[in-house]
Amino acid sequence: MKRMFGGLLGALTLMVLVGCSSHHHHGMTGGGKSDAYWQKGQQDMDGLINRTVQDPEKAKGVNAYVGEIIKELKESREQERAYHRQLYTLNTSYTATPDEFSKIVNEANIQRAQSSARVLSLRFKMKDLMTADEWKTLSDRMVSYSGRYQHGEAGAKSSY
Repeated sequence: MKRMFGGLLGALTLMVLVGCSSHHHHGMTGGGKSDAYWQKGQQDMDGLINRTVQDPEKAKGVNAYVGEIIKELKESREQERAYHRQLYTLNTSYTATPDEFSKIVNEANIQRAQSSARVLSLRFKMKDLMTADEWKTLSDRMVSYSGRYQHGEAGAKSSY
């Protein structure tokens, strides 16, 4: 159980590091600013990985998996925004039924679960390229970096 929690902590930390959350409300960020945010997360991860993974070929593979994770997170975020827009639109209808809302919420939950499963799969592929010491060092460094991506939320690091 402790190992599983540690693995999930690493995956969650990675998602936080590369921008899974934003201090803006859904749909409120500009596209350019959002892209810069993701790009900064990618650059920070590349640097951490290149300083941590000793074998340059393995580091290249780990960086590729991080790129895939970032792509998945970006796509998932956009899909989530689309579901929210559907809910906002449906909310304007006086005659909307609970089933119509439930359908959108259920689809969003399925999409979120599928995306989480893809990210988790990539996390294990990434881990498999690294030694246990490299994984621990990278995870520790990611935790120290994650505060940069919490947008000033008090106690963010302790909430893991």
